[in-house]
Amino acid sequence: MEQPGLPVFARETTPQRPWPVRHLNVKIADYVAKMPELWVEGQVLNLKRWSSIYFLTLRDTDVDASINVTINAATLDRAVPEGQRLEDGTRLVLRARPSFHVKRGSLGLQAEEARLVGLGELLAQIERLKGVLAAEGLFAPERKKALPFLPAVVGLVCAQQGDAEHDVVTNARKRWPAVRFEVRRVTVQGPRAVPEVSAAIAELDARPEVEVIVVARGGGSFEDLLPFSNETLVRAAAACSTPLVSAIGHEQDSPLLDLVADLRASTPTDAAKRVVPDVAEERRALAQARTRIRQAVATGLERERILLAALRSRPVLVRPVAMIEERQLAVDALATTARRAFGDLLTAQASRLGELRAQVRALSPAATLERGYAVVQQADGAVVRDPAQVTEGEELRVRVARGELLATAGAPVAGY
Repeated sequence: MEQPGLPVFARETTPQRPWPVRHLNVKIADYVAKMPELWVEGQVLNLKRWSSIYFLTLRDTDVDASINVTINAATLDRAVPEGQRLEDGTRLVLRARPSFHVKRGSLGLQAEEARLVGLGELLAQIERLKGVLAAEGLFAPERKKALPFLPAVVGLVCAQQGDAEHDVVTNARKRWPAVRFEVRRVTVQGPRAVPEVSAAIAELDARPEVEVIVVARGGGSFEDLLPFSNETLVRAAAACSTPLVSAIGHEQDSPLLDLVADLRASTPTDAAKRVVPDVAEERRALAQARTRIRQAVATGLERERILLAALRSRPVLVRPVAMIEERQLAVDALATTARRAFGDLLTAQASRLGELRAQVRALSPAATLERGYAVVQQADGAVVRDPAQVTEGEELRVRVARGELLATAGAPVAGY
């Protein structure tokens, strides 16, 4: 029933005419009461029983959201199979109606029916999440970061109490005593596991001196390991820039954290062996490597010594001039042959030249002059071949074999 003098609707309120809180809460309660029943799923947190009523918080670990729930104790007990125990971390599906507590001003759920989320459904949910994350490439091998060979500081996320911390720290220091640890002890099961483990990973990742992070837990049931398949925690591990090692459970356990981690160790002890080298083993390996190097060098030197001795024993190195002498004999023989051939050629050509000289001499005009003939020429050098060419008294040159004569042309001789 509306109080007189107050605005009927929220949009009618003003600074001068506000709603009292009691009036607002009644309005909200009336609105929530009109909401239908619904099915909701979440993880049980802060489970308490008062008389015949259970009070609990239903939490969504993926986004860290929660809501208060009340449920009849008999109704909830019927949902728990015989042999199982309802405790924090149990996942429930509830049929509930929203309710608003007017005095406290808080929203909650009044559950009428409850069902435990079975193992098969949990496995199906994990498989669906696995498919989504794989499609995003969070499990791809190329995303894996290599672990440092010798980390100075190792970040360790482990339970507040348990053997995982002892197994990792003790075995790592046995292998490499100088290694240091930054340990973050957190809750590793139940509803607080996801936010605490995720925060610890982020904190260690932000420390530049931490070179590798190990998330370790010493095994447990499938339900105990569910936080390590939670989407929020898996994405926090994927966002870690420091190499991360997952050492959750045993060999047969396979939470999604194993798939997104840079390295999966089967146990916390195995993780210790993976993140630091064994100093004794490294010394043995170094000694063996030195021995192999010495042997390789000695073998190489001996091989080269044998090769050098073989080269030195070859005739060309024993008496290097032998090759030169052999070539010198060949050159001398060729030179002799060349001289002989050239001499024969000169002789033949000299004989041929003599023959040509004789032929030339035989055909030469000088040879004709030697036989007593003469050549008569006029003053201009013209050869006289006909007496009619000259006039009486004309001076002529007469060429004989051994010189020239000057003559004066007389009268022509009759009969010629």
